[in-house]
Amino acid sequence: MERAEETPRAPSTAPSARVSIWESVRACGVWGKEVDKAELRRQVVMPLYARRAVAAAVKAKDEAVGVAAAAERGEEGEVEVEVEAAVTPVVVFVNSRSGGRHGPELKVRLHELISEEQVFDLSVVKPSDFINYGLGCLEKLAEQGDNCAETIRKKLRIMVAGGDGTVGWVLGCLTDLYRLKREPVPPTGIIPLGTGNDLARSFGWGGSFPFGWRSAVKRYLSKAATAPTCRLDSWQAVVMMPDGEIKELPYALKKTEPADCLELCQENGTELPEKASCYKGVFYNYLSIGMDAQVAYGFHHLRDEKPYLAQGPVANKLIYAGYSCTQGWFCTPCTASPQLRGLKNILRLYIKKVNCSEWEQVTMPSRQSSSSLPCNARIFRKNPNQPTLVRSLVVLNLYNYGSGRHPWGDLKPDYLEKKGFVEAHSDDGLLEIFGLKEGWHASFVMAELIKAKHIAQAAAIKFEMRGGQWNRAYVQMDGEPWKQPLLQEQSTIIEINKVPYPSLMINGEQ
Repeated sequence: MERAEETPRAPSTAPSARVSIWESVRACGVWGKEVDKAELRRQVVMPLYARRAVAAAVKAKDEAVGVAAAAERGEEGEVEVEVEAAVTPVVVFVNSRSGGRHGPELKVRLHELISEEQVFDLSVVKPSDFINYGLGCLEKLAEQGDNCAETIRKKLRIMVAGGDGTVGWVLGCLTDLYRLKREPVPPTGIIPLGTGNDLARSFGWGGSFPFGWRSAVKRYLSKAATAPTCRLDSWQAVVMMPDGEIKELPYALKKTEPADCLELCQENGTELPEKASCYKGVFYNYLSIGMDAQVAYGFHHLRDEKPYLAQGPVANKLIYAGYSCTQGWFCTPCTASPQLRGLKNILRLYIKKVNCSEWEQVTMPSRQSSSSLPCNARIFRKNPNQPTLVRSLVVLNLYNYGSGRHPWGDLKPDYLEKKGFVEAHSDDGLLEIFGLKEGWHASFVMAELIKAKHIAQAAAIKFEMRGGQWNRAYVQMDGEPWKQPLLQEQSTIIEINKVPYPSLMINGEQ
């Protein structure tokens, strides 16, 4: 924990979507060629014996295999001076399925620039395997007096080539190092391959894979080795269902025993049903319930069924927009289908403020004056005076949301004081809660013509949901959606609390 306390605070703001396009252009040509390949290898490549030992341990899922491989270094003719070559070793995880499927080509390029042993394909190697066996091998070698292995373990940094979900997967596995008292925890940087890339935007890595990516990859790796680190809050979401199971479980969520949730329920005064099903997951950017999660759920299924449609971030966003238009969020009256009714009908929201142990219920907003919308938005309202219920509730940790949009906004000091808010940071121990109403409201928020409905800031959050005419709700964490079953007689609880250990990020802006 001492290392985390010494790291600088994360920026409160981040580049807009338009800035990220400029970053993609700037990454072309000369900007990417500034880094000399030989100098890059001196910075980030481990000595031959060490990287082969790590790769062997991960492949065999056995630390002893890696230690044995390290003992054979003399037979390879490796000179002793190479032991001193690694300045800041970097390991890269590549998700070949993220975004526009650039992963396979990127992996080949990384092999050329650094080494095959320091690049791991996430379709073959899980992050947990590298942490358990790769880092475990370095730790065993260090215990045997290998000073080089000890230095590599202390200085190691990780790059993740993927989207927000992939980055969250890796960060979640790294958090286990705190629990197992195997510090230091390697800081993480990002090569943005996803559709939204809000984590990458928030920490200065850009919002999209650069046009001149072959030369830009060198710059990514150089920044990974030299840039400073900062903290990122992590948040655990616990889902407690009275009965049944979540089908098509996302990577972000894992089933756990009810006994593991009992202590949390006792601390927070929540009653755990006798036949409860419990799930846990960690998110870093956002958790949302309602309209946007339903669209994300449909998009993921469409992409899995027809992968040829997902040819890049731009194509993904067009499919996203087109799919959202088919769901009735824009033109269908909310009385036409139970699925389109506001969340107020099924959900109660409770929060805990800083240094407060009691839950406080927050009233869900149920009306928006038409005067708060731009004039070109009002023409789409059949009845401007008709109450418009919140159809999507978003819990936000970062400044960026929805591909670089800023729905919380840069709030003025007098407004913050009036609302009892503080300036939002990604390491302030607080979550921002805002609402999106019908599709037109969400569209204008995403276009940054208006701000979302500010609801609260909280240090802990509890959602209580019950079905009525609904038998399900849609939920997503960091872009990983699922269909949440609901019962009419008993409540389903989603409780969000801060993880005691911060994640360490490499700040690519500096």
